[in-house]
Amino acid sequence: MKFINTLFFILTFTLLGTAQSYIRVNQLGYLPNSIKVAVVMSNPKSPIQSFEIRDALSEKIVLRSTKVRPSGQFGNFAATYRLDFSTLQKNGIYYIQTTDSQSPKFKISEDVYAGSADFLLKYMRQQRCGYNPFLKDSCHIHDGFRVYHPDPRKDSTFIDVKGGWHDASDYLQYTTTTANAVYQMLLAYKSNPAAFKDLYDARGLEGKNGIPDIIDEIKWGIDWLVKMNPAYGEMYNQIADDRDHQGLRLPNNDPTSYGKGKMRPVYFCTGKPQGAFQHKSRATGIASTAGKYASTFALGADVLQKFYPTLSKTLKTKALEAYDWGKKNPGACQTAPCRAPYFYEEDNWTDDMELAAAELSKLTANKTYLKDAVSFSKEETVTPWMINDTARHYQWYPFMNAGHYQTASQLTDNKAFITYYQKGLSAIEARAKKNPFLNGIPFIWCSNNLVTATLTQLNLYRKIGGKGFDEMEASLRDWLFGCNPWGTSMIVGLPKTGDFPEDPHSAFTYLKQYPIDGGLVDGPVRNSIFKGLKYVALRFPDEYVSFQSNMAVYHDDFGDYSTNEPTMDGTAALTYYLSSLETKKPLPTPTNLTISKGAITRFDTKTKTIRLVFTGHNFYEGGEKIQQTLNNEKIKASFFFTGDFYRNPECKLLITKLINDGHYLGGHSDKHLLYNDWTKRDSLLVSKQQFEDDLKANYAAMSTFGISQHKASYFMPPFEWYNETIANWTNAFGLKLINFTAGTGSNRDYTYPEMGNKYANNQTIMSDIIKYEQTSQDGLNGFILLVHLGTDPRRKEKFYDQLGELIKDFKKKGYKFERL
Repeated sequence: MKFINTLFFILTFTLLGTAQSYIRVNQLGYLPNSIKVAVVMSNPKSPIQSFEIRDALSEKIVLRSTKVRPSGQFGNFAATYRLDFSTLQKNGIYYIQTTDSQSPKFKISEDVYAGSADFLLKYMRQQRCGYNPFLKDSCHIHDGFRVYHPDPRKDSTFIDVKGGWHDASDYLQYTTTTANAVYQMLLAYKSNPAAFKDLYDARGLEGKNGIPDIIDEIKWGIDWLVKMNPAYGEMYNQIADDRDHQGLRLPNNDPTSYGKGKMRPVYFCTGKPQGAFQHKSRATGIASTAGKYASTFALGADVLQKFYPTLSKTLKTKALEAYDWGKKNPGACQTAPCRAPYFYEEDNWTDDMELAAAELSKLTANKTYLKDAVSFSKEETVTPWMINDTARHYQWYPFMNAGHYQTASQLTDNKAFITYYQKGLSAIEARAKKNPFLNGIPFIWCSNNLVTATLTQLNLYRKIGGKGFDEMEASLRDWLFGCNPWGTSMIVGLPKTGDFPEDPHSAFTYLKQYPIDGGLVDGPVRNSIFKGLKYVALRFPDEYVSFQSNMAVYHDDFGDYSTNEPTMDGTAALTYYLSSLETKKPLPTPTNLTISKGAITRFDTKTKTIRLVFTGHNFYEGGEKIQQTLNNEKIKASFFFTGDFYRNPECKLLITKLINDGHYLGGHSDKHLLYNDWTKRDSLLVSKQQFEDDLKANYAAMSTFGISQHKASYFMPPFEWYNETIANWTNAFGLKLINFTAGTGSNRDYTYPEMGNKYANNQTIMSDIIKYEQTSQDGLNGFILLVHLGTDPRRKEKFYDQLGELIKDFKKKGYKFERL
């Protein structure tokens, strides 16, 4: 399918020729008060001077603007433009229209980033080593045997280092990246705890355990770090090496041999160059690793005190020891290459020691550590890649300096630290002005990690009083979610309704088509870097061929490990920034919802509330009776009608009465199409365009009665039948798919005797509802109870005739009836 789509895309672009243009937007969406800029890449017949923004559902124009800024030639496009629509702040789902192009749909709302930081944890759980909750199986449980240990009696002997995460889509594990990942998640939770939920247990399996999921993930990583630093002066830097890169396999079926059975090598930190074969690192010391241990243990001791007080005490002791060892062993402790020349070439270390000292100052209230932090801060005021516009692989890591923030936050006068941050950000901004996407990141390996690091630094910079760079921040944020030359999100599966990597460099997807939701892919690299890489071989023709440039190339192709491989540390690091974007006062949402295939199928099971819902299309003879019964019982209900129903002159009076009575009226499709197959539920019977046209027509018919999307945000699928794709397509319009609660069989009221065994008479339906209520643990609490507005004439008895009896009976049992 991907191959066919690629050929179609290339052919389409060629045929359209010079008249084609593309609008790139943040497909996840925009906060109402944020800067909002779309980028147009065009080969136009005439310049773009204005644009419109339309409501995605109603097609109404909500903004006309001339805020168009030409930004020159880019790649294969003769002209580019930045379209500023920051003045549009009203919540909704929209798209941008120019003379010859239309953007993808996007959302404006306070909750566009809600749950996004938690979503990243999906990938972290999938990367777990030891017990893997995604596979529900264990891997690498025999790790490992020591190498480079200074004591010959211990070298090549067993050490228990099970746990942690695999580094990327291979199965190596590094202290460097793991410690940074844990630290970033600790910072995310400490700064924005409300952003994280409890949906998984400590093993990563579905089910609450009373602890936020990010803390579970932090604990998984920090337990491994403790194993990798078992005693004072005994630090290990990595498990396995690039001998790992021998064929594709899932981690629980890893046949790689290092000559010691199923054990993998565990590299002792010597502070000297290491490498098992012809390639060697350039290590100069241990402080870079020791500093990471110390800062992570120190912040962990603080954050985990609430959850694991005994572990917290251990971490405090280990933080002090690790810092002391780092001071005694200055220099950078690089990872070890093997058969290939690629490794993490970390050259800096004072940034790690600054962060460690700052965290220990906070943890112990000992100002000696703060003095150390200030001293170390002067050794590296700016993370070098920011001002150099280049770097070797992970040469200056972590890619931003959290130590400046943690130090500055403890000082009365922090102007110097604002200046440090400002200098690096200014250098990036100066380069950013050279391209229409305002991205001044050097496109080296893991460029998306650099984007994430810059966003984090911008956030921390503002926390200590820094100002400026607002448009650059918005552009970098939007870049990750589709406002880039390729028009794709860089996070697998986010947003579900957008364009995101479908063929990432991962054995999970390549071998088993398993989703790797939440993974942040490496990101674009310079064309010159890509051309110089070994072992790159694209599987398919380049679907983005028209959008590649000398500045950067990106391929959504398994064969490109340089741009399309997710990284564990990059994913973890993004939790901080995304959690900072989540609204501080969450939008009110129903609690304890039951979601089935993307649709709400039940509300809170702890409250004795029933929501009656009625659907109508071509049969509606019970409408007046139902309306009168609800009035008599003084309750409100919810009605879902097709476009044909809303347009039917015979139904106009009933619809008007229901509106005047205060009932909920919503959509049920336009023509009552069957969206997906009855037996093969995942098999669609309509295209995305057919679905969208059907939905829009339904809401257009509703609008004649003054029913807007704002008033009717719930949508019930025709035939009450749908799948996850239909739910995602519905959500893309800002609507919530809803369906009846299964179990009572009330929906069988449409059947008639000629249907044989499927037929259920009124007595059967009523008795089944009562029986379910009596025998089910939660009764009808939170139930969405469906009754049809009318039925085929062949059904002589109508269940809506017993509606009054049903309502009275359940009122006596203490139930309340509510509308949506």
